[in-house]
Amino acid sequence: MSASRRVAVLHVGKYYPPAPGGMERVVQLLCEGEQATTDSRVLVANTGPKTTRELWQGVEVTRVASLGAIGSVGICPGFPLALWRAERDVTVIHEPNPLALISHWASVQRGPLVVWFHSEVIRPRWKYRLLYRPFLRRVLRRASRIVVSSPNLAEHAEELRDFRDKCVVIPFGIDAARLERTPEVDALVADIGGRHQGPKVLFVGRLVAYKGVDVLLRAMRDVQATALIIGDGPLRASLEDQARRCGVESRVKFLGHLRDAEVVAHLHACDVFVLPSVTRAETFGVVQLEAMACGTPVVSTNLPTGVPWVNRDGETGLVVEPGDAAGLAAALNLLTSDAVMRERMGQAGRRRVAAQFTAARMTSESTTLYRQVLIDGPAVAAPPVDAPAVQRSE
Repeated sequence: MSASRRVAVLHVGKYYPPAPGGMERVVQLLCEGEQATTDSRVLVANTGPKTTRELWQGVEVTRVASLGAIGSVGICPGFPLALWRAERDVTVIHEPNPLALISHWASVQRGPLVVWFHSEVIRPRWKYRLLYRPFLRRVLRRASRIVVSSPNLAEHAEELRDFRDKCVVIPFGIDAARLERTPEVDALVADIGGRHQGPKVLFVGRLVAYKGVDVLLRAMRDVQATALIIGDGPLRASLEDQARRCGVESRVKFLGHLRDAEVVAHLHACDVFVLPSVTRAETFGVVQLEAMACGTPVVSTNLPTGVPWVNRDGETGLVVEPGDAAGLAAALNLLTSDAVMRERMGQAGRRRVAAQFTAARMTSESTTLYRQVLIDGPAVAAPPVDAPAVQRSE
């Protein structure tokens, strides 16, 4: 195809900003960054009963009418027809996405397909095998390429075992410009330092089981620092009760949801960022990148995912075993007590983000991929393979 011809790409997600969520933010960064060379459009569920079409920050977004939701999945009877009608050269399905998988099965599809495999689905095994896996494997067989955010995900994700020859690594990227220290952020940093004296440990995320905040609370019994916890979720009340039972409530502050500028200020103000996740539901940990971009060292866990690939043990931070409260406490104490180590690791984190994890790099690699799959044409279902053949490992 002509190098000058603009490729029409349809991103099929679950929702799209202003709806919150990690996948939603990645899709937004892709679509906005790709617009220089690609006509990237979006098809997602609406949160209301009408189908709407709009330009959202320069991106054409169709939100299909929804009758409600089951968990985080929209109920959109019109989605298969909307997917079939949408004009495009390449389809990109962002997975996990039950609505997209079922709609792909229910409608006749055409042209090359790329699956952006954000994370594995962690559900009761019988429900997964009966209700989800058949649709996912059909899409994976048809896909020309499967994008993963780290080589660890390609290696360890069970559903990718038969499709590793299709996997290509495109790491998630961030827009580091929004993390810079503005006068507003500087004022907030000073306020945070005034309110919380001494070393400060920061967590940002949803308060759900796989995030391991309960492990952090147990660790805090042996850490002479204040833990600032940004975010909310179904476990907040029980975690606050655990903090009281552990005797650390005076040194653990649950701050709830904060404005973007306030989150950025905390990333700069705190001494260490901690991501104590305990299951492979934590596929990558984009928030690690945000901390690293602010020059803050990270303590994370040794999961079979991209988490320890992003945060390099001994270089940009420390990595401990998931669920190990004593090991987590030791790592936090080591960093909070050693300013020289924090500075060294913080600067290494900045360099790693700038070199490997920018939104510009992510979108450059994605647009190159779309052109390549158009040249190759639609894939034929591939037989299972025994060994990984990931196309990029760094």
